[in-house]
Amino acid sequence: MKKPIIAAIALILGAMAAFTAARWVNISRHTGPKVVIVAQPIELGKAITTEQIKTVNWPGADIPQGAVSKATEVVGRIARVSMMPGEPVLPGKLAPKGATGGLASIISDGKRAITVKVNEVIAVAGFALPGSFVDILVSGKDANRQPFSRTVLSRVKVLAVAQETTAEPDKPKVVNAVTLELTPHESEKLDLARSIGALSLVLRNELDTGEVNSAGVRLSDLMYSQSTRATSSSTAAHASASRQYRGPEEIRGTSRHSGATP
Repeated sequence: MKKPIIAAIALILGAMAAFTAARWVNISRHTGPKVVIVAQPIELGKAITTEQIKTVNWPGADIPQGAVSKATEVVGRIARVSMMPGEPVLPGKLAPKGATGGLASIISDGKRAITVKVNEVIAVAGFALPGSFVDILVSGKDANRQPFSRTVLSRVKVLAVAQETTAEPDKPKVVNAVTLELTPHESEKLDLARSIGALSLVLRNELDTGEVNSAGVRLSDLMYSQSTRATSSSTAAHASASRQYRGPEEIRGTSRHSGATP
């Protein structure tokens, strides 16, 4: 008799605990601070509509910094980045008030947009998409008419390919123009670089924030590999060793004999 009674008590206590937890979660869900989140996918450069957002009670008091609490503060604003359902709408994701949309609305403060011509190979075969980061190489000839290739800009953000500012990773496209986001000084460097040679885009990991500081490559670096140089150095060292001092020499007529005279 005791075991069934203990089991019944345990079941009752478990049910009460589950009911209390569910009630607490339900209360928290309806009493947390108001936060505007994304309800439908939002494309960058487009105005946000009422259907694309909704206001919910954020569970707990720890809400994202700068989170918007009123839908009226978001509707009609231009999205600076793409947003997916469930994420909170933050000020950094919105263009300034009064922005009219398009490419100009998604350019970061202090940056500029510049378009360069590319081809299928140079544009990483269509995988340089809006939002990607690339390094920019220039190949040409120096003052001595010698071929060279060098990285002139690193970790440059792609704003648009052709006239499209939205990315479709599963549908790479071959385009003939890419728009990049640069500082004014970087824009000047790129403008000069494309006047002296062909430009290439090198796709990089978006989490890689390292700067490229390369001396570049010249024709001699391709013609003479490291192994060739090592072989040449070894041959030169052997020849030098063979010319080293081998003791006194004795000259008899037209003959030369190495070593001391016995």
